[in-house]
Amino acid sequence: MIKLEPRGQHSKLMAWLSPVFAGVLTLISGAILFALLGQDPLEALHTLLIMPVSDIYGLAELCVKAAPILLCAIGLSVVFKAKVWNIGAEGQLLMGGLIGSACALALIDAEGFWVLPAVLLAGMVGGALWAGLAAWLKTSFNANEILTTIMLNYIALNLLIWAVHGPLKDPDGFNFPESAMFSDSALIPTLIDGTRIHFGMLFALLAVVVVWVLLSRSFLGFQIKVLGLDASAARLAGFREKRLVWIALLISGALAGLAGVGEVAGPLGQLVPSISPGYGYAAIIVAFLGRLHPVGILLATLLMALIYMGGEMAQINLGLPVALTGLFQGMLLFYLLACDVLINFRIRIPALSTPATDKLAANQEAAN
Repeated sequence: MIKLEPRGQHSKLMAWLSPVFAGVLTLISGAILFALLGQDPLEALHTLLIMPVSDIYGLAELCVKAAPILLCAIGLSVVFKAKVWNIGAEGQLLMGGLIGSACALALIDAEGFWVLPAVLLAGMVGGALWAGLAAWLKTSFNANEILTTIMLNYIALNLLIWAVHGPLKDPDGFNFPESAMFSDSALIPTLIDGTRIHFGMLFALLAVVVVWVLLSRSFLGFQIKVLGLDASAARLAGFREKRLVWIALLISGALAGLAGVGEVAGPLGQLVPSISPGYGYAAIIVAFLGRLHPVGILLATLLMALIYMGGEMAQINLGLPVALTGLFQGMLLFYLLACDVLINFRIRIPALSTPATDKLAANQEAAN
């Protein structure tokens, strides 16, 4: 029987190199997969990772894809630091898009600079309230937030589908499940003419800075981190655990809601059933790939956005299924978890171990 034994000490360098190893292993596995599918591995990897960002328009599209993922992931870093496992960023994103769209359609005849901030605020409130449901269930009934947030994802999706088939459906839309186009006052301006990149990317970068300051330079961030490291120590220090859970989930939900309303008020310009191809789920991988650090999350977000674009490019140019995107995301997460396990634990086979080998391994561990 194979056993995993905790290593005596943890290497910070190896912890940061783990995502790099995971990325390299994903590339190697991807090349093998392409070869098995009858594709030239180098050409396929070039199509997946290089071709999508080979021009200015491609770089702009990378930012369009990255903005919602970055907002969701940087919000998740706050709750994950508190060891609150919010798996509901996807649902919070959808509710942000839904509530923001309802506000934009209610103000479709309004004009003025205040319309867009109102729409964005409505989206953030929608995402925060949806996360607040999970916070209420956890703090009031001790409900497992993993289960509640996952279930709320499906409820949010069905509410969105009901809305575009019902009260928010465009009466002049030839029976398509979509809302009317938003007014110009409710649309997020573009940054570069001729591209779809908009100010949503600046919102995401601002969120990275704000969360970094919150977690590393504020007493509230210190309390959140202490709660995640040792809840009993946080209670002993007088930190209010339920309050911190609420704050962390509301921040995470608000940023995911901003991501959702940024999609409908940005590149889409209306509410449609498929406002997200799974950005909220991808953000979970991004948060851990970036080691819950704002800079790491930013870099991991660009990689994840590139995978989304590369999957679409491989489908068009190589005739491969769009499921390739999910496959690469899964491999990346699998190898990340595997590398983390091997960094934190060593494999021991009792049948092959002896007291001498155990003592030698212990001495080597102490020397490292």
